[in-house]
Amino acid sequence: MNQNLRSIIELTDVKASDLMWILGRATEMAQLWRERRMPQSLSNKRVALVVNDTGWRNTTAFNLGIQSMGGICVQPPLRWDTREELHDLSAYLGTWFDAIVTRAPELSILRSLADAFDGPVINARTKYNHPCETLGDLAFYFNRNRTIDGIKVAVVSPKSNILGSWIEAAAVLPIEVVQIYPANWLDQRSAEAIPRFSCSSDIKAIEGSDIVITDCWPENADPAELIDYQITAKILDDLPGNVEFVPCPPVHRGNEVSSEAMQHASCHVIEAKEFLMHTQNAALEWVFRNG
Repeated sequence: MNQNLRSIIELTDVKASDLMWILGRATEMAQLWRERRMPQSLSNKRVALVVNDTGWRNTTAFNLGIQSMGGICVQPPLRWDTREELHDLSAYLGTWFDAIVTRAPELSILRSLADAFDGPVINARTKYNHPCETLGDLAFYFNRNRTIDGIKVAVVSPKSNILGSWIEAAAVLPIEVVQIYPANWLDQRSAEAIPRFSCSSDIKAIEGSDIVITDCWPENADPAELIDYQITAKILDDLPGNVEFVPCPPVHRGNEVSSEAMQHASCHVIEAKEFLMHTQNAALEWVFRNG
């Protein structure tokens, strides 16, 4: 990565102090959004939004956020898996745009873009990680509690891009993350490498959590193997009263969550996903800040 530019490819690329700046600024952005007085900090900035999949939440939020801060956002009808060389595509985009925000299948694509493109690159999702989603959930928690120090995050999920970014967060920020799932889906290698990340096949490891995250069941999984890991209202009742339950969309009631859990007082997925845009707006400000 060009060290003179601010890009967000993995959370481990960004210093803890800068991630905390983004979380704090997201809280300010939330208030500014509600008051309809967004800062025009992206005035004269032109951002390419390249979407290689069908996701809509964070790309819509990027588009809306960029425009609300005075920038220009264009979604070119291109994909990174074309016959054109990535370096050539970066050069063409570089003549028109100041930054690239992209969802792409491979993390290596974003790394190559960050090396080739003369501007910041923001990872809007890969199949390995989803940094904006994790930062958004943390910003939501930070907004309500004014700190994330020492919190415990339970990620009830197989290996996935959602888990990947929570592992990255555990490597950089003062939080504890535990993956809870059947043994054959646990990320033991990361648990051995990162002190603040652990994994367990015991659902009781959820005890004492401040945030509970879920992700979709793996395709072709046997429901009988996963049903004990479904988050129910009973599980949430047994957690601290201030726990934040934030299932990752798209949510499948009857699979990773019960219908009753989605109605539980601790379920704040809508409020948390509001912070996806506020956090992405803060991240956009950060990548354009002078070092």
